[in-house]
Amino acid sequence: MSKTIPRLLTLPEDRHLFLFGARHTGKSTLIENSFSSKHTLFIDLLDDSELIRFTRDSQALPQIIQALPNTITHVVIDEVQKLPKLLNAIHKLTRDSDKKFIMTGSSARKLKRGGANLLAGRAFVFNLYPFSYLELGHAFDLDQALRWGTLPGIEQLNSDEEKQHFLRAYAHTYLKEEIWEEHYIRQLDPFRRFLEVAAQCNGKIINYSNIARDVGVDDKTIQNYFSILEDTLIGFYLDPYHDSFRKRLSQKPKFYYFDTGVVRALTEMTTVPLRLQTSAYGAAFEHYIILECMRLAKYFNLDYRFSYLQTASEVEIDLIVERPGRSLLCVEIKSSDNVNEVGLGSFLRLSKDIKGCEAICFSQDRYPKQIQHVTVLPWQQGVKQYFTSLV
Repeated sequence: MSKTIPRLLTLPEDRHLFLFGARHTGKSTLIENSFSSKHTLFIDLLDDSELIRFTRDSQALPQIIQALPNTITHVVIDEVQKLPKLLNAIHKLTRDSDKKFIMTGSSARKLKRGGANLLAGRAFVFNLYPFSYLELGHAFDLDQALRWGTLPGIEQLNSDEEKQHFLRAYAHTYLKEEIWEEHYIRQLDPFRRFLEVAAQCNGKIINYSNIARDVGVDDKTIQNYFSILEDTLIGFYLDPYHDSFRKRLSQKPKFYYFDTGVVRALTEMTTVPLRLQTSAYGAAFEHYIILECMRLAKYFNLDYRFSYLQTASEVEIDLIVERPGRSLLCVEIKSSDNVNEVGLGSFLRLSKDIKGCEAICFSQDRYPKQIQHVTVLPWQQGVKQYFTSLV
């Protein structure tokens, strides 16, 4: 797949902005396609010589900007988290210069932890994710997405062997460049083990003590490790739903990696085919649909809050979506192509008890259907209908 795939995210040309996203989600490609190279200065802080230059000389960037011709309208700083203090100079330049600044990053950890200058609201913030099925269009293949994920690099590869190598290298790059070289951890081996255990627990309620025992560290270290994954955009928490915010915080969240292929690589399952009607397939399908819902809601600026619900008897609703000004949305995710009343039994009962909610099920059914108060939709139709502004 050699041609560039258009992204759903459109970057404004008349604003300063931050573009965050995990490694290899296509940030550089999006920037190159959004801003003309003739009118843009690119500074890559992954280049050691560039990083050293701007680290040593606080006046380097202002001097470079001052000397730019009028034809250069935009300045791109790649991987700005490598040098957070550079944002102080950029902040001043947004006032003193007519150039527009675009800062990209694959980690928000240094910026968040170090109290970095985020330009005091002068810059818009955007996030880029692996490809959505809407972006891939006719090239999208669900089985491939569940097995290999949808990182742009994967879409360019043809053989399973190449995809396996790519995902293994991705995990290695993450360990080396994002974690070890940035000194986020003191010991690499426990963290490497943690990545595998966390992947095995993907989509499950986090039990810090159990994971700590498996990894051989204490609970606080595990909580720090999860924070690293979140801050480096490799995963995210899905909090438990409760209509009391205090109670929401008192329960345990789930954790999801940002891509299905990365989970399979970390659990060394890329050589194992995913088969319909297995628990592994169902888990991968649920994971993928949740990723789609959340990334599309973000792209289409839908101010939704996502959570899950579990009762004391451990009956769950996969996704609870709080929509400002609208009813609560309860989402069940089924990988079946023939959802029936028996299969929806617990969801039917539980969603009925939630006053005023809208209950839907995303599945692989070919046609929409109604089962009591639950609307069952083919997942592509349902995700597009509920999590985009597309007609």
